Amino acid sequence: MNFDAQEIAQLQAQLTIAWHETPPAASGDDLLRLVQENHQRNFELWHEEDIARRDDLGSERIHQAKRAIDRFNQERNNFIEEMDKLLVISLKPAESGCPNNSETPGMIIDRLSILALKEFHMCEEANREEATETHRSNCAEKLARILRQRSDLTQSLTELLDSVRAGTRTFAVYYQFKMYNDPALNPQLYGGANPAGA
Repeated sequence: MNFDAQEIAQLQAQLTIAWHETPPAASGDDLLRLVQENHQRNFELWHEEDIARRDDLGSERIHQAKRAIDRFNQERNNFIEEMDKLLVISLKPAESGCPNNSETPGMIIDRLSILALKEFHMCEEANREEATETHRSNCAEKLARILRQRSDLTQSLTELLDSVRAGTRTFAVYYQFKMYNDPALNPQLYGGANPAGA
């Protein structure tokens, strides 16, 4: 199975544009399906984060937004792990004898997803007609840096995948263990109003 970093980055950018016109929905197979699932969670997370910062919607809507953020963030991390598990099966990275990459391919793909969203929204701001020229100019400068970041990070993913295939670099699946979402691990959830030590 061939994994192409440029294809992944282009797909994230295309979906970001498309999903601002139609409801987001993941499709496809294998890694590209997982890439889309991860990107969809980041897409939903981005917009709920915007809502959570409003002060005109009432406390219930903000509460809903914060719960949605929590859920999307957990699912986003789950799909990072799923991407890495699939890549371990497909690429069979070396278990020893070469340097271990601290950031996994799934983590890089997730960062590329967020940068695709930043690019889209910063482009909007750089072209917002009612904004001041100073605002548009500042946002254009930021957009240029985001584009450079995305390009550099895409190249880093290409190099990591090539190195893993060549056996000169390796990685492992790093499970996030988000304790605050687990009723068995969060004392505020399993202890209720009287957590241990209270």
